Amino acid sequence: MKNIPISALIGLFFTALYFLGAIFAPLLAPYGVGEVVGDVWEPSSADYLLGTDNIGRDLLSRMIYGGRTTIFIATAATVLSFTLGSVLGFFAAVMGGWIDQALSRFVDLVMSIPTLIFALVVLSVAPVTIPMLIIVMGLLDATRVYRLARAVAVDIEVMDYVEAARLRGEKTAWIIFREILPNALSPLIAEMGLRFIFAVLFVSTLSFLGLGVQPPEADWGGIVKENKEGIVYGIPAALIPAFAIATLAISVNLVADWVLNRTTSLKGGRG
Repeated sequence: MKNIPISALIGLFFTALYFLGAIFAPLLAPYGVGEVVGDVWEPSSADYLLGTDNIGRDLLSRMIYGGRTTIFIATAATVLSFTLGSVLGFFAAVMGGWIDQALSRFVDLVMSIPTLIFALVVLSVAPVTIPMLIIVMGLLDATRVYRLARAVAVDIEVMDYVEAARLRGEKTAWIIFREILPNALSPLIAEMGLRFIFAVLFVSTLSFLGLGVQPPEADWGGIVKENKEGIVYGIPAALIPAFAIATLAISVNLVADWVLNRTTSLKGGRG
């Protein structure tokens, strides 16, 4: 604990707080996610710590369940994007030739379309479910991960130890997972934090636009949308989930920066 900077400790604290809240949401939430318990936009009280929302549901319960949904979707989409993007990026770098060109040009084509517009078009014709959100977000984000993974792998792929593995007769899978991946972890870890933050903001944006998590399920972007009219009357119900999104994004970024600095310094020490 002594060697952890204060910024990383703050990031770890809030990140752990949000993730634990997501895991234990049914135990922590005082009411059901869609349960109407009071009047519209009631102020904070002993019964409703954060007040109620636009139709009288407990805002604290909605925030806890909404955090669970937001974090689950963002985490699953990030895992999908990194699994697909990094494997394809490493594969393209190792194979080279027409395989590299075909994959890279396809990724360039997808990236040429604005991500939000692409997602809105797909979700306007596809069923808007949580699995569909994860797939769409994961596939779109995989293009960014592919570009990074391929760029890193191209530099590693020409190293002597990779050439030695080839001369030993190692297969492509061995070279990717045993030679390239361990040496590409630092930039990938940093990018993973950024991609998770992007996924949180992206799913919140989709929900705010009405093509994300559908009622009566809750997520933070949807809670902002439901209560945005209250801002005119000085009711903070829409600002609370916005604050949660901001603090989660900052916290994960602080943790990612610390992990990147730590892994980089460890590599420097071994060298």
